Amino acid sequence: DFFSAFSDSTRLKILTALSLTPMCVNDLSNVLKINQTTISHQLRTLKNLRLVNYERDGKILKYSLSTNCVSDVMLGGVNHLLGSAN
Repeated sequence: DFFSAFSDSTRLKILTALSLTPMCVNDLSNVLKINQTTISHQLRTLKNLRLVNYERDGKILKYSLSTNCVSDVMLGGVNHLLGSAN
């Protein structure tokens, strides 16, 4: 299940954005140009897989990666792709 999260392009975009800074659904929607319903649905999946955490700030939920492991897996994939292109 952990690795299946990386097979969906929307989830991968969300994880990449969250690797830069914590964001709320509205911020993710604006940055990624994806509607909020889709973002919320994918965040629910990522929360269930324990890949993202959230912190409440009043009415706003700020999402972030749950561990550096998530970034490490994404970076490892990019390095593999770049290495195999040579």
